[in-house]
Amino acid sequence: MIPLCPLDNVRVILSSPSHPGNIGAAARAMKTMGLASLYLVNPKSFPDKEAERRSAGAWDVLNSAKVCTNLNEALSGTTLAAAVTARQRNLSLEVFDPPQGARKILSQAGKSPVALVFGTETSGLTSEEISKCQFMVHIPANPEYSSLNLASAVQVMTYELRMALPNIEEYPPPTLGELASHDEIELFYRHFEDTMINSGFLDPKNPKHLMQRIRRLYSRTNLEKKEIKILRGILTSLKKKE
Repeated sequence: MIPLCPLDNVRVILSSPSHPGNIGAAARAMKTMGLASLYLVNPKSFPDKEAERRSAGAWDVLNSAKVCTNLNEALSGTTLAAAVTARQRNLSLEVFDPPQGARKILSQAGKSPVALVFGTETSGLTSEEISKCQFMVHIPANPEYSSLNLASAVQVMTYELRMALPNIEEYPPPTLGELASHDEIELFYRHFEDTMINSGFLDPKNPKHLMQRIRRLYSRTNLEKKEIKILRGILTSLKKKE
């Protein structure tokens, strides 16, 4: 069922937040801009009175927050995810500024669940976490002091989502087919890795960065369900011929 508003399909995921006050402030930022779906990955302290106090009345967003044990769980069911960072990263993902990133997210949110992923307050997102997203959103900041507060970063992106709403018709979904979900893509990566190990192409004792590069390669595309089936079908046929 397509939501009445694309914002209803946008998840805000906070990975390993260490300060409960930032969780509450993020909930406040979300409600102010019309978002309600908050996911927390391994929060240090939640529920917490400080989170309630900093939410300034956005208790419905806070109380309905879903606590997950890992990022895969938080991304389950989504078809597009953006890694949000204030630091420049030397990774091979497409990078957009906040207005561009918001439009890209909303272009898919009218069809299926999507996500904005934010990292921990001290070090941001890890390379592994970023690899589970399809693109990055870089919030420009002072290069000499790019330590943007977590809740402030959520406010920037939720504001841009709100501002992008009137223009969503100008940005059609990136593909005509139904996009593969995060779960389907992760199963494909696992299948791909197992196939490379069984064929001898990948040494599990010395993997180097092969799977990371494979993830980067496919994250630059918007994989559809049918395409995932084709790719996994090829991998399965190769195993049958062994």
